[in-house]
Amino acid sequence: MIASLKAIDDSASPETVQRVALVIQYLGTHFHGWQRQPRHRTVQEEIEQVLSSVLKRPVTLHGAGRTDAGVHAAAQVAHFDAPILIPAHRWADILNHRLPSDIVIRASAKVDRQWHARFSALWRRYRYTIYTDARPNLFLQASTWHYYHGCLDETLMQAALNPLIGRHHLAAFHRAGSSRKHSWVEVQDAACIRRGSLIQIELQANGFLYGMVRLLVGLLAEVGRGWRSPEHFTSIWQEQRRDQVKYAAPPNGLCLLRIGYPDFPFPPELWFDAQPQFFFSSPAQLEHCLPSPS
Repeated sequence: MIASLKAIDDSASPETVQRVALVIQYLGTHFHGWQRQPRHRTVQEEIEQVLSSVLKRPVTLHGAGRTDAGVHAAAQVAHFDAPILIPAHRWADILNHRLPSDIVIRASAKVDRQWHARFSALWRRYRYTIYTDARPNLFLQASTWHYYHGCLDETLMQAALNPLIGRHHLAAFHRAGSSRKHSWVEVQDAACIRRGSLIQIELQANGFLYGMVRLLVGLLAEVGRGWRSPEHFTSIWQEQRRDQVKYAAPPNGLCLLRIGYPDFPFPPELWFDAQPQFFFSSPAQLEHCLPSPS
């Protein structure tokens, strides 16, 4: 069936074309981000090449958001248009058999032709994970920022995050090189949670600026160390002092966690919290595992 597909274009009859939505996971370590770029390996291009190979024509994949080089995604969302000869739910298996091992399609489904992965989205949520133990852990290297320079106070960090809720001009967290003409963002949630030696910072907004989360976390770590007060953190972004935000947190700790839609065809278990959590045994738990002294 696949080999016999004929090329279609934008003028094809709606009766012969369907819009297919994908839930996508990828490890960003060896990618130069999501968006297709010349001479660089990107997630969008890897998937588009497979789609084009299967459909025997150029295919454009529309993503809900762009992640930077080295950033991961637990539930990126994208869509493309394809002939109805292949049922929409089959595309996940078709792609997974052909994609490299650092990309997985969690599910595929048919959506309305007016549905758009980017423009239909109500919000995006990112999680940034910091590993604070002084000792390195190989299994955390690819997905956390190993912050061994000193202790971080998550209470101070949360206090700095609280004033971000609402619609604000966040030019202080906007990297140069963006095509976006303004820096207004509606932040819907901002949380800092400690889980043992891990600190997780979660931000949810209607959209994110280029480099926003990594710049924000870099400055937030200075609050956690006690180098800046929560009030100073707030004054920096309120006064749009981009010159005061000097360091971006490394990309490997950042993950696009999920994206919200008013009408989403996938069950929550496929997309709501698909990034694995790490838990470490407490000293009390370890006592039960260690042999008694003879």
